[in-house]
Amino acid sequence: MRSYINGRQAVTSNDFIELALGTPVELWLGVEGESEVERAARLDAARDILADDPGMPDDVIRVAAAAIEDHAAELFDVVSLARPVARRRSARKGVAA
Repeated sequence: MRSYINGRQAVTSNDFIELALGTPVELWLGVEGESEVERAARLDAARDILADDPGMPDDVIRVAAAAIEDHAAELFDVVSLARPVARRRSARKGVAA
């Protein structure tokens, strides 16, 4: 089954996020090894996008909440781990020589 958002095919989870946000994920999260100049330019572009679309943070929150709701079973599948048995040291009685 193929999934399309606004006429574009979404194949990976990053595709869904990018199409839902309307921007690449890297714009908001950055990339490994980016320089200070690249980071400043990326954040500047992000500020411009937020200035043009002040409702975007609300849209992002809605998308994140829907994703959490849809995948809550997998996200919050908590398994109890066995606790290690604590070893007690025996107290030595007597006087050292």
